Amino acid sequence: MSGSEKQARPKIPRRALDGVLLLDKPLGLSSNDALIRAKRLYLAKKAGHTGTLDPLATGLLPLCFGEATKFSQDLLDADKTYEATMRLGIRTTTGDAEGEALETREVACDEAAVVEAMNRFIGDIVQVPPMYSALKRDGKPLYEYARAGQTVERAGRQVTIHALQLIACALPLVTFRVTCSKGTYVRTLAEDIGEALGCGAHLTALRRTGVGVLTLEHAATLDELTSLSEAQRDERLQPVDALLSTFPAVQLNDEATKRFLHGQRLRLADIAAARLEAGRVRVYAQEGGRLLGVAKAGEGVLAPERLIVTAQ
Repeated sequence: MSGSEKQARPKIPRRALDGVLLLDKPLGLSSNDALIRAKRLYLAKKAGHTGTLDPLATGLLPLCFGEATKFSQDLLDADKTYEATMRLGIRTTTGDAEGEALETREVACDEAAVVEAMNRFIGDIVQVPPMYSALKRDGKPLYEYARAGQTVERAGRQVTIHALQLIACALPLVTFRVTCSKGTYVRTLAEDIGEALGCGAHLTALRRTGVGVLTLEHAATLDELTSLSEAQRDERLQPVDALLSTFPAVQLNDEATKRFLHGQRLRLADIAAARLEAGRVRVYAQEGGRLLGVAKAGEGVLAPERLIVTAQ
């Protein structure tokens, strides 16, 4: 296609959409590529994701459109749940099946030993981030050092393993479910369990099944979305407050709504919320029940934090 033909192609108008798409990311696609494809399908003006999944991982990738992008940080900070399979007896350069084998050892353990080793990692633990990660050192991602054959010192980071459950054990393959805090590397967890068993391990499959209170139950694949009409695709969007369902709700009358949307702090006693516990809340207008934004309650006042522009 010539340059003049490219210039002559009319621009497709973008839509001002507000909502959350629960996407079931496929294997081999980066989170950013998945976002670009979904944004193109919806013709959305503004979109962002809520934390990346490795290309070799599948599963729940919540995507935010429009005003929902203001609350994406809440999902970045949320606990995550994964189902993973590790292969005992082989360590790799990357900690997963994408890397080259570094060492092969005999797997001389049984299911009971696997469960006992896994139980050691429940609770607060310290992980050393893998070299093949996007964490930066002197402004450069660690994976760039790793690809150049360099290893740099990394400080251990505390993470929390809330639950760790064995799903299947067909040695040397072990499948487990883990619920963990943000910043946890499941690859590193698999490697550490392998070391605890004395044989090493690497991750062969990873699927995210939950982010905060959001689950795969209502997620759609890109292929499914492609086959739908525009109206049907829009029906798959969750409301903006799907990201905020764990926050207590407060309703404001017309006068308080106007003041809140102008960024003014409100006395809790004036909005019949004096007994509200300190912390973040989602705020709605009594009339129509529309979401106004998020606020912080404390010291007798309700302080606006993030506002929904379309609510004004």
